[in-house]
Amino acid sequence: MSSSFYLLSKNLQKKIWDMKWESFTPIQEKAIPVIIQTDRDVIISSGTASGKTEAAFLPILTLIEQDGKESLSVLYISPLKALINNQFERMEKLLEHCGIAIHRWHGDVGQSKKKKFLKAPGGILQITPESIESLFLNRTEMLKTLMKRLRFIVIDEIHSFMGTARGVQLQSLISRILSYSESRPRIVGLSATIDNFDFIRKWVNPEHPENVEVLKQDGSDKELFYSLMHFPKNGWKNPIELYEDMRDLTKEHHAIVFCNSRTEVEEATVMLNRLALKDGIQEQYYAHHSSINKAEREHVEKEMATSTTPKTVVATSSLELGIDIGKIDLVVQLDSTYTVSSLKQRLGRSGRKRGADQYLQLYTTYKDSLLQALAVMDLHLENWVEPAEGYRVPYDVLFHQILSMSHENNGMTYDALIRTIMENAAFRELNSDRVDLLIRHMLEKEHLEKIKGSGELIVGLEGERIMRSKEFYSVFQTPEEWEVLYDVRKIGTLDRTYIVEPGNNVILAGKLWKVFEVDERRNKVYVKPATDGKPPKFSGGPQKLHPRIAEKAHEILCANNDFSYINETAAQVLDELRHPYNFHSVSPDQRIIWESRETFVIELFSGTRINQTIAWMFRACGLNTSRLDGFGRVSVSKTRPIMEVLEEIKASKWKETGLLPFVMEGEWFTSKFTPYLPEELKWEMHWENEMEIQGALEFLNTKEFVLIRNE
Repeated sequence: MSSSFYLLSKNLQKKIWDMKWESFTPIQEKAIPVIIQTDRDVIISSGTASGKTEAAFLPILTLIEQDGKESLSVLYISPLKALINNQFERMEKLLEHCGIAIHRWHGDVGQSKKKKFLKAPGGILQITPESIESLFLNRTEMLKTLMKRLRFIVIDEIHSFMGTARGVQLQSLISRILSYSESRPRIVGLSATIDNFDFIRKWVNPEHPENVEVLKQDGSDKELFYSLMHFPKNGWKNPIELYEDMRDLTKEHHAIVFCNSRTEVEEATVMLNRLALKDGIQEQYYAHHSSINKAEREHVEKEMATSTTPKTVVATSSLELGIDIGKIDLVVQLDSTYTVSSLKQRLGRSGRKRGADQYLQLYTTYKDSLLQALAVMDLHLENWVEPAEGYRVPYDVLFHQILSMSHENNGMTYDALIRTIMENAAFRELNSDRVDLLIRHMLEKEHLEKIKGSGELIVGLEGERIMRSKEFYSVFQTPEEWEVLYDVRKIGTLDRTYIVEPGNNVILAGKLWKVFEVDERRNKVYVKPATDGKPPKFSGGPQKLHPRIAEKAHEILCANNDFSYINETAAQVLDELRHPYNFHSVSPDQRIIWESRETFVIELFSGTRINQTIAWMFRACGLNTSRLDGFGRVSVSKTRPIMEVLEEIKASKWKETGLLPFVMEGEWFTSKFTPYLPEELKWEMHWENEMEIQGALEFLNTKEFVLIRNE
């Protein structure tokens, strides 16, 4: 064993010998001495199955072994309850000889276990951000006792919180925790896909980002084998040949098939099981996504982890993070991911055992998905990943946190509230005048109330109404849903936007059901088994595309190289996409404008925000726009010469407020709490999160536009 081994406590050394570890992984070798021998915050960045959890907890357990039994020493924060449950069993084994307790706290943990922990808090508490919020609201009197001697905050899958409202909520909650702890706990973040470490350092420790140590383990000793096959859709349906190929590929392996929507998961699961039934296998494919009941999902996870016969789970991003479902031989991706980070996470589900390689099968069903898949794969092979970014001007989360802070403190003076907000790491960069505007708006709308005499601000009647909702603890949006039951067994949920009537057949949890009763008052739908059905349409749509992915796609179009890993159909489709580009010798720094009798179609091939901003600029110049797709192909009316309009856009002094009148319904930035904001703050959140004027102008000034008449 290396010298790092001898830095660990004797009890942990014994446990490592018992587990017959021959050596530490490279990231463990890096992390153990830094965590034990320094007082720095640490970001541990390395691939999946590289031992990040042990890299963090082996040294942490060594440091808390003596005094961690009597008080809460470690807060382990996870984005998923399922990941907590998974890691709980893993951690229990590691803690066997340490005498340190580990506890879970989330919505599925019984009250008796929570009360037991509160009576004697100690060791490690595994928790989600929403459950931390619940502690602040419902266990306020316990916060000082709980957090007093906290020494570490471990954030698993830290990348999943970046650039989201949930990440702002977490950063705010951590800041609030610090006011209860005797000394600032060290923060340890874990991730397999992260970049822009300067941003991460500042997020973790805004006061002293230089005190955040980044431990990065590049590369992998695993070889990646990959292939892409294109099967064009038949109208809106995937061809049976795609599922037949997928069936042949997976029938003798443990595999994950990733889809980009819950609807696709349901359809693929049913189709694959129909094909398996022809081979005499009753059920080999399982559906897994957020609208399937928790007990059903846990059953699937257990089946995958324990089955000795080949099984495949068909999933959305619900299995993208590190939930253990056993040894996976193969990862399948149906149509391209929207981010390189997501592809990297999903790839990491295979080849987790030492010495095992990674296998990836990509399938695409429409032209742009093929192009996007090639771009994402190229960037992955170049070791590029989307840089971490913040969630801009988070007034919506601030609204939520003001209610929470006011409740926690049983009222605060205006000055105390302003001071608390501006000292909070999540909100310190906000303009104090805008914060004042929000507070006064909340008073006007009775979200807050000012007490006569003391002048303290407390939660008002409308604020109480919002806080009474069971959905208040989370800051992310959840659609209104039907609860679907078979007898007394809950199958899952359907979006309320999906029309269900007695006699309808539907696919849910990979099975076919007939609706026989709808209880509108209680939001319940009762079903029984059926012989056919249609996959329900769930809410959600395409994600934002980073400019680098779109630019890479354009570079591929402008090139003439072959891709050795794609099938003949994919090669033919790529050639069709490339033909006009090669014919007119377009370079990567040029963009085509197709001219027809009534419209111009500009192929922007930039990021979603830049594409949309340019479309609003066209409208501001008097052109009607329609059809803005993922790569930024925008159709504009032929009422003015397009080159003249482009020059006008580049020469104009644009302001965000000048573009707001040209934002159409359905294009506005919305979140769970934006409806409660004053109009000025809604507008600011929109332009900060959806517009990119400077980026749009830089793009237009660095590209040459080629006008081609579309014969």
